Amino acid sequence: MDDRTEASSGSEAPGGHSRGQVVGYVRVSSGDQNPARQHEVLGACDRVFEDHLSGKSRAKRTGLADLIAYVREGDTVRVSSLDRLGRDTRDLHSIVDEITAKGCVLEFASERISVARDSRSPLQELFLTFLSAMAEFERSRIRERQAEGIALAKARGVYDKQRSLSDEDVEAVRAMVDMGIPVSEVARRYSVSRQTVYSALRGDGAYGRP
Repeated sequence: MDDRTEASSGSEAPGGHSRGQVVGYVRVSSGDQNPARQHEVLGACDRVFEDHLSGKSRAKRTGLADLIAYVREGDTVRVSSLDRLGRDTRDLHSIVDEITAKGCVLEFASERISVARDSRSPLQELFLTFLSAMAEFERSRIRERQAEGIALAKARGVYDKQRSLSDEDVEAVRAMVDMGIPVSEVARRYSVSRQTVYSALRGDGAYGRP
């Protein structure tokens, strides 16, 4: 029996935990949304974790953090749809990577997609490849916008220091480090150096408060 401590409010099967649980995740993005529809789509779950926030800040999604800490190899994580898990493609790819790295299967009920690490399913491989490509595309667009902003700032004579991570990125980085993900892995996912990650976490240099 694999006992687990309580980490979040939500439905929980009585007793301890055995491998092979179905663990649901629900995210309500505004105060007037009713999570009942998502629960209906999820179906029967051994436990459900919830977040009642906009999801713009990864650090504030405590339900998601608790879910990732809770699940074990052999579990199935079920989400009603793609947009309930990630706020953008990069965020979604990062979360999918974290969950499947723990040996879990990730199911998106509405899209009828299941994803697992080292899967031999061509559809799953295509899905993960698509996520990776879109995440890199978004990173490239961010770098392009940063370069344009720097060029304009320099032209106005107001350019100071360049930031490789946005405020939301810093919050997500902090959450991942708090969950025990190595700094080197976090740096790789955001295409920055480890020193940049450390600077962002400490609030040094460009990441200091004005």
